[in-house]
Parts: sequence; structure tokens; C-alpha cells
Amino acid sequence: MSDGGAFYYVMELLIGRDMQSLVRDFGPLPPERVLYLLAQVCESLAEAHAASLVHRDIKPSNIYVCRVGLRYDFVKVLDFGIAKDHRASDDAVVTIQHHIVGTPAYIAPEVVLGDSPVDGRADIYALGCVAYYLVTGQKVFEDPSPMQVMIHHVQDPPLPPSQRTELHVPADLDALILRCLEKRPAQRPQDIDELLRLIRQCRVATDWDDDRAKDWWLTHLPEMCQ
Repeated sequence: MSDGGAFYYVMELLIGRDMQSLVRDFGPLPPERVLYLLAQVCESLAEAHAASLVHRDIKPSNIYVCRVGLRYDFVKVLDFGIAKDHRASDDAVVTIQHHIVGTPAYIAPEVVLGDSPVDGRADIYALGCVAYYLVTGQKVFEDPSPMQVMIHHVQDPPLPPSQRTELHVPADLDALILRCLEKRPAQRPQDIDELLRLIRQCRVATDWDDDRAKDWWLTHLPEMCQ
């Protein structure tokens, strides 16, 4: 509470862009940068999953790409407001029957179907949707109706990212994204550690590193590099 009696809370000031506005303003990202950023998201989710927490709303607008000190392209995963301990029994959490939690464009089939329990593999599916958006600039399924989008996630196989963009998507990355988007959780990477290993095994023509990240920021967002 302030001296004047107003309630407030302190939040970290983030310098950068969320992934949604990053793609909106600058277009799809090169594969090597996508892998560089995804690896950091995995590191963040690994900590949450180790505590049995499922984020349940992984999407581009909830992932912030920042400048922190002298480091560029530092990833922050935001908004754990609907995160849930997947070990909790159904009667341990008050919910509305058949109420779906999450964002339709990035929601796993088992969440739509109300399968229980939902675990970290739902976040892996959502992260596959995020990766799809980063490399193509498009969502996995597009439809004016949120309900139809969720039905697509449950029923329809996604087109490979490489078929939704004129930009080059390496075969390894194409296959990795599609594996994350498997309808059945058992067919996806089974945990974040496995996904991170697969990300690091992807072959790309060049690597993205701190120097390339800094050069990109100085060129495209110089006002945030002061």
C-alpha cells in the first residue's frame, strides 16, 4: 500500500516483445532462432513440470523475448494464472463441468475432450503450436469459430509447417513440430527433457547465438538496446 492508501503490486519491467507481436511485426523467424527460443521455453517449463505444474495456456502472447542486461533473446514464460498441479484429484479443484481452460488455437486435444488427468504433454502440444506459428506466421488451424478450431485440434491432422510457408523449414524441425502436435499424448515427446534433447538434435544450416541475437536487436529494435 502506498503512503496515500492506494494498493499496488510491483512487477518486473520486461524490455522486448512477446512472440505474437514479434512475428506480427517482423514476420516468421528463421529456423535456427526458433530452436534457440524454444530451448529456453523448455528450460522454463521443465522447472514448472518438476513441481507437477501444467501451465495450460502456452501461446505466443504468453512468451516474452527480452533484452536482459547484456543478453538478447532471453525468454520469459508468463501468465501461470491457470496453471494446475496435475496430481490434484478432481474434487481438489473447483471447476465448472465441461468448462475448457486454455486458448483454442493452442489447446491440446485431451484438454478439449476433458480427458483426465492432463499433464505436461498438453504444454508440449501447445508449444508445438507456438513453434508452428513462429516458422509460418500462421496458426495450426484457422477458423472464425473457436469451437471449430478446437474440433480441428481433436480430429484433423495438421499440414506440415513446410507446406504453409515459402520459407525453408528444415526436415528435422518440420518433423519435430508435427510430433509435438500428435493427437495422442503417448505419441508426443513424453516430457520436456525429451523435447529439449530433440530440439538440440535438429540440424540447421547455421546456428543462432548471442552475437546474432544482439545484431538483430540493434538492427530492428535499437530503441530497446539503450
